[in-house]
Amino acid sequence: MPGIPAENYWFRRHEAAYDAVVPFCPGAVVLEAGCGEGYGADRLAEVARVVLGLDYDAAAVGHVAAAYPRVAAVRANVATLPVRDGSVDVVASLQVIEHLWDQPAFLAECRRVLRPAGTLLVTTPNRLTFTLPNRPMNPFHYRELDPDALATLLEEAGFEITRLLGLRHGPRLRRYDRLFGSLVDAQLAGPPATWHPQLHRAVAAVRTTDFVLAADNLDACLDLVAVAVRRTP
Repeated sequence: MPGIPAENYWFRRHEAAYDAVVPFCPGAVVLEAGCGEGYGADRLAEVARVVLGLDYDAAAVGHVAAAYPRVAAVRANVATLPVRDGSVDVVASLQVIEHLWDQPAFLAECRRVLRPAGTLLVTTPNRLTFTLPNRPMNPFHYRELDPDALATLLEEAGFEITRLLGLRHGPRLRRYDRLFGSLVDAQLAGPPATWHPQLHRAVAAVRTTDFVLAADNLDACLDLVAVAVRRTP
């Protein structure tokens, strides 16, 4: 969530992923499947022609409608996208697919609603660095993906991957990792009330630009960012 100091690291990490996909949205009709609080959909709306933000949680949809008026907020199940075939230019789904029990069916819906050669933007935590060895640490995650699994899933769903990138810590966050052993693990070790003041200050100071994207060494990245286009028969 934005505006909560103890959650600032996670917010900035998500925000960095949105910044990475914004260049694919200028002038586009964008559907965000699983828009959550809405700050990301609003970021996309800065450049897109239209942004339709879908979420299953009614309270979240109400918040998006009130807080981000340039996003068209609709309550819907992402397993059945409520739009016509071939009606959108871009489907964006950030940090959502790992929560879904039928990932191929979701991607089939994404393919259905995209125009020919439309763009799919997907981000997800890298299982290889998020959860080891194989059981999801987050109880709300159904199936986490590594780079090969994500690539295979997208290709089998009828998409051609044009970019597969990894989001990781930049220089300043790597210094924090050395200071705390692991900045992520330090935050997860206990509730914010138990954090050392130095950790509070470090988390509050994190900025979007502290994260970097690269195409190499994907197995070691924190989050995967995939850009794919809808293949035509």
